[in-house]
Amino acid sequence: MILERSMQLDWLSNAYVVGDSEGGTAVVIDSGGPAEPLLQAVERHGLDVRLLLLTHHHHDHVAENHVWKERHGVEILAHPLEAERLMDVDRTIEPGETIELGGLRIEALHTPGHTAGMLNFVVGGEHVFTGDTLFKGSVGGVRAPGSTGFEDLRRSIMDVLMQLPPETRAHPGHTDPTTIGEEWERNAFVRLWRGLDEEGDDRCRVGEEEARLVLWAPDYDGGHKAWVRWADGRDDIVPGSVVSREP
Repeated sequence: MILERSMQLDWLSNAYVVGDSEGGTAVVIDSGGPAEPLLQAVERHGLDVRLLLLTHHHHDHVAENHVWKERHGVEILAHPLEAERLMDVDRTIEPGETIELGGLRIEALHTPGHTAGMLNFVVGGEHVFTGDTLFKGSVGGVRAPGSTGFEDLRRSIMDVLMQLPPETRAHPGHTDPTTIGEEWERNAFVRLWRGLDEEGDDRCRVGEEEARLVLWAPDYDGGHKAWVRWADGRDDIVPGSVVSREP
């Protein structure tokens, strides 16, 4: 399999080209990364790019859809709930649907939380493209437009992604690749969900609202992500930049 990645330096968002073999068939997964390096890779490998698969509708993952449409005439696919928020989706993908294209076999996993129609794509049973559900050492937030909340994200990670074989290579929507096994052992959110580590009990403020800081963990961008618990018992995952930690 051929796998090429480009990353947009401001958003740190990735785009991927996945091909079955030299001179074979390929798909693009998300278009938030610069198209030009991937277009060069497509030419270098002699690939026929047929589809653009979208994990979700946020701008930093769809910004160069038009480039792939103009240059390769790709068919753009997304979950129905994400397609409602975009103008250029040609066809929808249902959760659990499998795409057979050339030598590629791609399974669409529904992983709501960060958005309602988030799809992750398992390619060849060995690679999973996780969008903004799971990152190396972190997880997606649940306050972005279209999000469906903490419990959905937890289920998507623990009951879907963490059930994949540990050697599965995970390719996030932002920054570096990892493996399911590495995240099972080292990801602070996953460890807490597994009951391996203790919850924090410090007080904090998120904007003007008081909360309990359950977890303060590194995020993919060099900052932090926070798991907070509100006074009514609801849990939330928010950017560290909106949290004021009490001394």
